[in-house]
Amino acid sequence: MIYDHIVVGSGIGGALVFNNLDNALLIEKDSNLGGCASTFKKNGKFYNAGATTFIKNNIIDKLINKKLNLKKSTTAIRIIQNNKIIDRTTNFDKFIKDLNTSYPHPNNKIFWSKIKTLDERFWEIKNIYYSKHSIKSYFKTFVFALKLLFVFRLDLFRTADSFIKKTLPNLSQEYLNMIDAQCLITLQEKSDKVPLLGLALGLAYPFKDIYYPVGGMGNIIESILENKNIKRNEKVVLIKKEKTDFLVTTNKDKYRCKNIILNSSIYSSKYLFCNKKIQKYYDKFEFSDKSAFVVNMFIKTKQKFLHHYQIILNNNIPNCISNSFFISFSDLDDPKMSDGGYSLTISTHTKALLWKNLSKDEYKTQKLRTQNFILKEFLTYFGEIHKNDIETIFSATSTTYQNYISRLNCGGKAVSFKNILKIPSLKTPFKGLYNVGDTTIAQGWPGVAIGSNIVLGEL
Repeated sequence: MIYDHIVVGSGIGGALVFNNLDNALLIEKDSNLGGCASTFKKNGKFYNAGATTFIKNNIIDKLINKKLNLKKSTTAIRIIQNNKIIDRTTNFDKFIKDLNTSYPHPNNKIFWSKIKTLDERFWEIKNIYYSKHSIKSYFKTFVFALKLLFVFRLDLFRTADSFIKKTLPNLSQEYLNMIDAQCLITLQEKSDKVPLLGLALGLAYPFKDIYYPVGGMGNIIESILENKNIKRNEKVVLIKKEKTDFLVTTNKDKYRCKNIILNSSIYSSKYLFCNKKIQKYYDKFEFSDKSAFVVNMFIKTKQKFLHHYQIILNNNIPNCISNSFFISFSDLDDPKMSDGGYSLTISTHTKALLWKNLSKDEYKTQKLRTQNFILKEFLTYFGEIHKNDIETIFSATSTTYQNYISRLNCGGKAVSFKNILKIPSLKTPFKGLYNVGDTTIAQGWPGVAIGSNIVLGEL
């Protein structure tokens, strides 16, 4: 049998594409679907592999096309920095009022109104597109670039750094740290490395409705792919491009298909192929040395907590490139995730290669050092939680993700006009070969959904 399509990997991008294909097969290395957005069971409790922020928009609704078990979060994220507390909600006026109390600046409303407006105008654009490697693709990309130019004018060429300096002169380092910590969540970069439009898309998401996935983030993926043709616990070891199709060899079987959609990292995709030209194509992309350090905990308490918090410290966390960590609490009324307490996922940013290059003993030492540091700071800010309330605690690094879902790094490069031609295209130069996921044009549910929508259009 020859499939029309084979999707490799069940992350957000792979799931959204596969849900809209016929005569298709999805191959997933792990037993859990979702990749970095999966939910797993350990010692009788359930945990999320990453943060649990879910955002809906027209593209996501169209690609999922089914009702999900979601609960709207009253607060998108509570930011705690020193003695300051800011709640990011859809109530813009209240946010500005709170901001003026904690981070007073005469131009606060001007700055954040601009951020909110740019974000809204972007998502109003129809037929968002970026691809390469054919005359048609270049033409459609050019047309979309003209749309962006028409909508944003000179703002399209402005850097976030220049906008911050002009609009918020004499900005305190503490305020800038808060902005940068928000950027790292969504863009994997600080404000001095991204364009103004990227800054807006990264900072504005809490102005929208944010949802908690009942049953875990992986439950969304499981619901999307329910009753689909999926091979779990099956690892793709080799893909051979032949004259009219692809031969996909796994550790269990062989399959043929006309089109193959990789939800694997763009930086590791070359290892799936024996074709030298394809390997060379993937070799040209510069590795993004960013990953996540994640602490999972189960806490026995019935006290009430919000779904999401961000703790911003004055100095970087050991072995990390960030001075903040993001906390996702399970909902107290979630029967699966909160059976007897709370399931927590705490994540921060680290370098992928740092952990790969450590010796076995040093790896254990540094992993425990980072975990204990985060735990200490967590308990400091959450005084109502005591150490003996923690039933289970463990952590994951880039090598953990590499072992389970074949992902050493998380995310790709932030898109700007300077690097746009170097950003991986969803469509490759090889007929029938496509890429989706957060190492292509964008990250997070909205960004990956854009890429998935483009790939479906190409198919």
